[in-house]
Amino acid sequence: MALKSANKIDTNTYELEVTIDSETFKKACTQAYMKERKNIQLPGFRKGKATEGMIEKFYGEGVFFEDALDIVYPEAVTAAFDEAGIEAVDAPYDLEVPVMSKDEGVELKMKVTTYPEVKLGDYKGLEIEKIETEATDEDVENELKSVQERNSRLIVVEDRAAEIGDTATIDFEGFVDGEAFEGGKGTEYPLELGSGSFIPGFEEQVAGHKVDEEFDVNVTFPEEYTEELAGKEAVFKCKIHEIKAKELPELDDDFAQDVSEFDTLDEYKADLKKQISEKKEADAKTETENKLLDLVVEGIEAEIPEVMFTKRQDEMLQDYAYRLQMQGIDLNTYLQYMGQDTESFKASMRESAEKQVKVSMALRAIIEAEKLDATEEELAAEAAKLGEQYGMDAEQVRKALSDAQLGEDVKRNKAVDLIVNHAVIK
Repeated sequence: MALKSANKIDTNTYELEVTIDSETFKKACTQAYMKERKNIQLPGFRKGKATEGMIEKFYGEGVFFEDALDIVYPEAVTAAFDEAGIEAVDAPYDLEVPVMSKDEGVELKMKVTTYPEVKLGDYKGLEIEKIETEATDEDVENELKSVQERNSRLIVVEDRAAEIGDTATIDFEGFVDGEAFEGGKGTEYPLELGSGSFIPGFEEQVAGHKVDEEFDVNVTFPEEYTEELAGKEAVFKCKIHEIKAKELPELDDDFAQDVSEFDTLDEYKADLKKQISEKKEADAKTETENKLLDLVVEGIEAEIPEVMFTKRQDEMLQDYAYRLQMQGIDLNTYLQYMGQDTESFKASMRESAEKQVKVSMALRAIIEAEKLDATEEELAAEAAKLGEQYGMDAEQVRKALSDAQLGEDVKRNKAVDLIVNHAVIK
């Protein structure tokens, strides 16, 4: 296998000619035969017993060519990339096979998109404002209210109408143009008024009504709702069965003992303040890095291939689908519920995909400019960190990921640290 020629025909685009010698291709044909022979039966032969030559004579010499090409193609392309000194961002395209035979071997023609050349702007001495990380008394009070809410209980009320903040158990059935529609009916549904879980305007109209009262709720479906109902006016026939009000616990020492390991409310508040400060510091670190990376990206010059953006969108879509699957939700079902299709949802990821690709290209250029590398100790530390995140041993991580993959993470982190350490925080 050898690279015959590599010609740059456009920005970030090369045309390659690759040859595979006849001996290598013959061996691949034999490999393909060995893999498929158990499934092939010729007249006069038991299944799996016909020789390679007999099968080729019966079906033609090219019977195993396609499978043989699949066997040798990956190695041939990788070797060609290495010899040409190019790094592809995606699989080759416009593939042509002008020659393919046992006597002559194989000749391939293909086009490939390569990583762009990146000209860096400033990445040292960048200036940004310091982000405040000290926890205030207001922060602590807000967190206390949140904990108080989570530890509230619902008490049945009978002597008043439902109010925002209450949970009303209701029956409802929706009608559009006088006709009931699918999915618009519920029985004894516990609805927290003010939660925003129903169509805008619905919960506010339930408030003000009492137990056993029957009433209409008039709403208009949002334009981004499902196609059948988007923008349409609807009437919901409703009845309240029960109203429950939220009762909050007292903020005292007993409360602190119930929700924490502390004996007094003052001790608990001091710990909350510490936790909030730590979270603010972590958030500020991330925000500082992101702001600096935005400045670095603004300063780069590069003609980034379109395929890099679309490929990242595809990866983001697959990742989103996987995370939904872990929750037992199918992506198509989720999109249907949200009134979107796959293409529009993918399009909504475009801006984020572009930013991620540009950040990646900038960091890649800094790694090269600063000659950053990963030591064995740093690889081990990265494996240990990932193992802690995903509940794996560091050894398992080292088996699952190559040193090159771990090294990329280490070098990227080093590049980010370099930018931050040389920044001017005002």
